[in-house]
Amino acid sequence: MRYLDLAIGKALDLGAEYADIRVQRTTDEVVMLQKLSLKNTSHNQIYGYGIRVFKDGAWGFAHNKVFTEEAVLATVQKAYDIARLSALVNKEQQLRLAPERSYIATYNTPVQIDPFCVPLTEKVDLMMEVNRTLLSYEGIQSARFFLVSHKDEKLFASTLGTRLELNTQWIDPMITATAVHAEDSQSRTFDEGGRATGWEWILELDLMDKARQIAEEALIKVKAEALGPEQRRSLVLDPNHLGLTMHESVGHPTELDRVLGWEADFAGISFATPEKLGNYRYGSEIVNFVGDNTLCGGLATHGFDDDGVPGQKWHIIKDGILQEYGSTRDTALEIGLGYSRGCNRATYYYDQPINRIPNLYMLPGKEPLTPSQLIADTEDGVYIQGRGSFSIDQHRVNFQFGGDFFWEIKNGKLHRPLKKVLYKSNNPEFWNSCDAICDERFWRPFGVINCGKGQPSQTARMTHGSSVARFRNIRVGGSQ
Repeated sequence: MRYLDLAIGKALDLGAEYADIRVQRTTDEVVMLQKLSLKNTSHNQIYGYGIRVFKDGAWGFAHNKVFTEEAVLATVQKAYDIARLSALVNKEQQLRLAPERSYIATYNTPVQIDPFCVPLTEKVDLMMEVNRTLLSYEGIQSARFFLVSHKDEKLFASTLGTRLELNTQWIDPMITATAVHAEDSQSRTFDEGGRATGWEWILELDLMDKARQIAEEALIKVKAEALGPEQRRSLVLDPNHLGLTMHESVGHPTELDRVLGWEADFAGISFATPEKLGNYRYGSEIVNFVGDNTLCGGLATHGFDDDGVPGQKWHIIKDGILQEYGSTRDTALEIGLGYSRGCNRATYYYDQPINRIPNLYMLPGKEPLTPSQLIADTEDGVYIQGRGSFSIDQHRVNFQFGGDFFWEIKNGKLHRPLKKVLYKSNNPEFWNSCDAICDERFWRPFGVINCGKGQPSQTARMTHGSSVARFRNIRVGGSQ
């Protein structure tokens, strides 16, 4: 596109130290079924370009959706003026950009069946069949099916000489059954959090089988007893549940902009400050967290980030010790890191890229261990599946999590189903209490499509993952 070269040439003529342009078309399709009624079908497209200019240690950003030479040149001028004026305001704290080379590349999410090419009638027919199955169970009073398909098509150019074409997409089916019994209602949800793939994933999931499972578990849950008073117990947590726990207690605390105190929206800054690198015991010796923006199916796997930095894989926590963060070109040098880890991402064309959580996952255990063996080795505990409520303090230290489905463990067996369970812990107590992780056969990814951050607020996506794991001596009890 000629506008790329036009924008870059103009920025250089103005005296920019660095500049880039990101042309982005975002397409979203949402289909929502409530019981057997189609409540919503929407197909939205957002198209335009954002331009960044770096001058005298400050950023300027401007965006536009008008594609003319005059509009592009004016947008570059606006971004340059913002950078120049910002530099005057913030003379004492000038930013520096970590070095990066140029790239000419293309990236496409591996997709066999484009969900945007699947007829809406085919999608609705499948959703209707799933909801009919849910509602066929006596006691299931509500069935909800929410299907999201998302596509980003980007062209990126920078003054480094980088030219990129990046086409990414993901899909997410979410199914919820709500059971009613004896003046109580409880829900059970199937939600893997989304995956960077095509409609073929929907066909592989066997959603009819998932519907039967969540209907039966919703009925079990609504008739279950609450756990009772809080006590110190063992927790056995499934990958779906751990995805949210690691997102809040590991992912956000290791975003370098939060660590530096530059970002404090949506639950604050971070306790995991730079002097802890290489010496702070974040978790037990079996706890290893990897940032991996090359993960197949990962929601943060884009080929390159919005700095034009390629996807990478690195240890954030190794053998329990804090090793590194998720960084960008303008945060890396602040802690002496000579390169960015490629974690700068924006949601839409009109958003300025910000430091985001990468695909972040916990490595599986090295020794053969099945979930059944792990439960058999647990005398008194609770097994939690799926996501629930969460709360975390402004430094990402103290937290509380719920779940979606619960079993009490007694003497190595699943003793009884439970409902309304919460656990409370903190960093580093929680991750240091991890004493067993099932092996790689039981590792599963879990996507997050609604990670909020920034002002104005942006929503980002990333994938987490783990095997079933056990945590000893955690405060666990029933909620009211």
